[in-house]
Amino acid sequence: MRSSLRRLAEASANIPFSLSQASAQLIPPIPLYRRLLRVHRYLPDDMRFMGDSYVKSEFRLTRDTDNPLHIIAFLSQWKVYLDQIESSVLADAGASDTKGKGKASRVGGAGVGSAMWRGRKLDTAEFEKMSAEQVGQLYELMHATKDVWKSTDELEAQAQAQEEEAEAVQSGSSQPDPFATGR
Repeated sequence: MRSSLRRLAEASANIPFSLSQASAQLIPPIPLYRRLLRVHRYLPDDMRFMGDSYVKSEFRLTRDTDNPLHIIAFLSQWKVYLDQIESSVLADAGASDTKGKGKASRVGGAGVGSAMWRGRKLDTAEFEKMSAEQVGQLYELMHATKDVWKSTDELEAQAQAQEEEAEAVQSGSSQPDPFATGR
C-alpha cells in the first residue's frame, strides 16, 4: 500500500500548483511558432505585420543555436509573450464577441482584428539585466516609434493645425509653406 501512495505522490509532484507555473512550461519550437503567428491574426493589420515579421526573423536567426541554455531561454520568453498576448487580445475579442456580433470576423480590420494588445511596462529588474547593446536598441526603438505613435492630444493639435491651414488657403489670406513637414 505504501508503494502505491509513493507513486501517487510522485505522479502528482509534476502537476503545476498555479497558473503561472503551468504557463511556464515550454512548448516545442514549431508549435510555439505556429501559435504565435495564429494569435497575431487577432491584432490590427499593422501590428500583425510587424509581429509576424519579427517572430519569423527571430526564429530564423536562432534556428542553428546548439546551446541548450539559449534555446530554453528563447522558448520560455516567447511562451511568456504568447501568454500575455493571448490573455490580452483574446479577452478583448471575447468581449466583443459577446456583444451580439456572433462569431467575430476579420474583415477590413473589424471584429477580432480590431482587438488591441496593450502590452505592459518594462520591469526595472528586467531593465537592469539588459546589456548595453540591448539598452541602446531599446533607446533607438523609443525614438523611432515616437513619431509613429502619437498621443491623442498631439493628433488633435496636428489635425487642428491642418484645418486652420486649409481654411487660410481657402480664404486666400496666406500661402501654404511648401517646405513644411506637416508635423
